[in-house]
Amino acid sequence: MLGPRVDVALGVLLGLTLAASLAAGWRLVRVPRVQDPSSSAMQGAVHAATSLLPHLRRGLDAGSAAAAPHLRTLTGAAAIALADADRLLAFDGLGGDHHRPGNELTPFAGNVREDRVRVEPHLHCEQPGCPLRSAIVAPLVVQGDRIGALVAFYDRPGRLRLEETRVVGEAASLVSAMIELSEFEAQAERLARAELRALRAQISPHFVYNALAAVASFIHSKPEEARELLTEFAEFTRYAFARQRAYVTVADELRYVEKYLRLEQARFGDRLKVRVQVDPEVLQAVLPVLSLQPLVENAVRHGVESQAGGGMVVIEGIDLGVDVALHVSDDGNGIEPEKARAALAGNGPGIGLGNVHGRLRTTFGEGYGLDFSPTNGHGTTVVMTMPKFSPGVRAG
Repeated sequence: MLGPRVDVALGVLLGLTLAASLAAGWRLVRVPRVQDPSSSAMQGAVHAATSLLPHLRRGLDAGSAAAAPHLRTLTGAAAIALADADRLLAFDGLGGDHHRPGNELTPFAGNVREDRVRVEPHLHCEQPGCPLRSAIVAPLVVQGDRIGALVAFYDRPGRLRLEETRVVGEAASLVSAMIELSEFEAQAERLARAELRALRAQISPHFVYNALAAVASFIHSKPEEARELLTEFAEFTRYAFARQRAYVTVADELRYVEKYLRLEQARFGDRLKVRVQVDPEVLQAVLPVLSLQPLVENAVRHGVESQAGGGMVVIEGIDLGVDVALHVSDDGNGIEPEKARAALAGNGPGIGLGNVHGRLRTTFGEGYGLDFSPTNGHGTTVVMTMPKFSPGVRAG
């Protein structure tokens, strides 16, 4: 089980990276070369800085080429290059007819040190008539390791202004922070997918056995109902194990939770009662696939299956403004606070609660996830809180 401690670490690192990115961007738009905060130069710098992120979301690779024109605008250089440890990945500006992606970095940038920005006052290009005469080379450093360089070129030789060196250094810091952010996002996505695989492996044997047992009980007495149940079973399992869907809407999740409950009602009959009440504004919120179903399955197991007379499962969706809350309640014997904390930590006997809690926090941040609502010792209510909208989280 990939635990919440990993999620907390990712959240802290992600927060630090975002702070570094914002700080670098703010310093860039406040450099002394821009005197008037309302000037077109300030607006251009802000636009260039904010335009970088979409092109660096996948890290430093050939796809980063579209970031080069924005970096040239940001630095005011005659040309700009992005490079990995050895070769150019992108080039924009003067000299672009012969300085191209794939060229070696060393001839005009030399060795890039990790601890400082370096000025090359006299460039010697083998191409006759090359207009580039000097350069500022700034290392790109991610988690303490140099992964490449940002090189700003100028069409005049000799000593460059301190202000230009500062601007290029801050631009490199901004690019480094954005690349680090992309790596954390990719790590979070890998973690979420690993947790989803773990959840599928955990719930599938229990669910498949019970569902098929319910179908088998109707084959001779109610063959038409058995056929319908098999269809519900097939549709639910297709949904639960579809690899292409990492995120779904609440409406989609509820649709398949209802199929799950249909199968459970075939097993329990009148012992299982269900009530669903969801605010319309909640239905289009997006959540990780298979987040609600494990909560409902726990309510069935502990609130219905464990009681001779059965019980009721209640699903509520509540609009909280910018957030939404999904409540799953049962009227069973309740859960002790210590066991509730253990379940959220992934150490309890419940099906997937720690897994769901971890995936929600990985996706939306530490302020979201699962909690247990006080019920005065009668029944259990699990509360899932998540935002209505989260950047980058889209239903499949």
